[in-house]
Amino acid sequence: MAASAAPIRPVPGPRGLPLLGNLAVFGRNPLGFMVRLREDFGDFVTWSLGPRRCVLLSHPQHIAELLSAVGHHFEPLDIGWAVHQVAGDSVGLTQGEQWRRKRAMVQPVVRPRMVQLYAETMTDCAIAHADRWRDGDRIDVQEEMTSITQRIVARTLFGDAPAAHDRALREAMAAVQREIAAEIRGGIGLFLPGWVRTPSRRRLLAALNVIDSVLYRLIRARRARPTGGHHRDVLDVLLSQRNAQGRGASDKDVRDEALALWIGGHESTATTLTWTLLALSGAPQARSQLAEELRQVLRGRPPTYADYDRLSYTRQVVQEGLRLYPPVWALCMTTQHDTTLGGIPLPARTLVWCSQWAVHRDPRWFPDPHAFRPERFAADAPDPVTDHAWFPFGSGPRACLGARFAQVEAVLVLAVLAQRFHLDVDPGQVTPQTGAFLQPSGPLHATVRAN
Repeated sequence: MAASAAPIRPVPGPRGLPLLGNLAVFGRNPLGFMVRLREDFGDFVTWSLGPRRCVLLSHPQHIAELLSAVGHHFEPLDIGWAVHQVAGDSVGLTQGEQWRRKRAMVQPVVRPRMVQLYAETMTDCAIAHADRWRDGDRIDVQEEMTSITQRIVARTLFGDAPAAHDRALREAMAAVQREIAAEIRGGIGLFLPGWVRTPSRRRLLAALNVIDSVLYRLIRARRARPTGGHHRDVLDVLLSQRNAQGRGASDKDVRDEALALWIGGHESTATTLTWTLLALSGAPQARSQLAEELRQVLRGRPPTYADYDRLSYTRQVVQEGLRLYPPVWALCMTTQHDTTLGGIPLPARTLVWCSQWAVHRDPRWFPDPHAFRPERFAADAPDPVTDHAWFPFGSGPRACLGARFAQVEAVLVLAVLAQRFHLDVDPGQVTPQTGAFLQPSGPLHATVRAN
């Protein structure tokens, strides 16, 4: 369903401090700040982040206009030193011709045919993990979901090659993700020059040394091994790509894309599953309907890629989890030059924000927005979801390339777990915490209950 947008009327947001602008209040509670801007000021609000002029858009039609113009009039914000150390010049962090080259390199990895090949690994890893659970066990939901998705992404990227380094890599990846989240959450780290070595940055570099030593060793070993044209995993696909001149990717290119896929391919899905299981725990009717669909469709067997389209309610559960708790909670673009949006002039270097967290909880687009209602996404829902009001993976030319992989993974893992168990999650004092992704602020403990 399309939403008609009222003409944009720029409204100044809350007054900020000299030099810092609204940085302090944004840094304390970014989610609440974005919602407050929408609720108190409207769909086009001006504010400031340090010395930078900012705009927050909250109408789906204006957000669609913004995201469709990325690469022409807008470009993704450079989100700081820490992310660049990790993801280097990967497709998500490049512009122009370099972005087009990197996109051509990565696209074959996430085509439906390849995702179909990965689906068996997704199911196998989820089954192996569920086999360890027993009725009455107490678990940390985020830790368990992270363990499953890390194993999935490691096997789809590298086959069984990293197994000997499994623990060291897991610990190093966890350290990298902590330090990225700390730098983004603190806000001020986004403006520090690269030569400033804070304790957090030194910890990140130490963890990256561990990861890079393993990755480059795997890349060199794989180059030395003939594949015979058979691509067994993502590393094979990346190494097989050739540009128009017939040149393959450098070791650095492959390292950057592999590491970006590793982080994006497991942490975002682990976060989606964690929040979805929390929501299901408090929604017995949805949980019952999910269990019934799994009984009817799967009849006791493990799910396969062919079941993805048949598990319509399971997909709706994941979509509603992504609505309430989008792993990427905001997007920020910067104007490449003086331009307009909705007919309103925007000077060069303006930061233009849109927040999945704020829009996904707007009652104009999602009645009773804080309720967990998967049926919102049913094909025959009486109130269809407004176009562009649900955008957990972005949209337009810079939409997440791994969206299909992530959704198939979340649905298959949830199906495996929910066939056998449900979780009684104790939310305690845990709240959503912003960083690279929307994470729980502390452990989410749950009791495993056999179905």
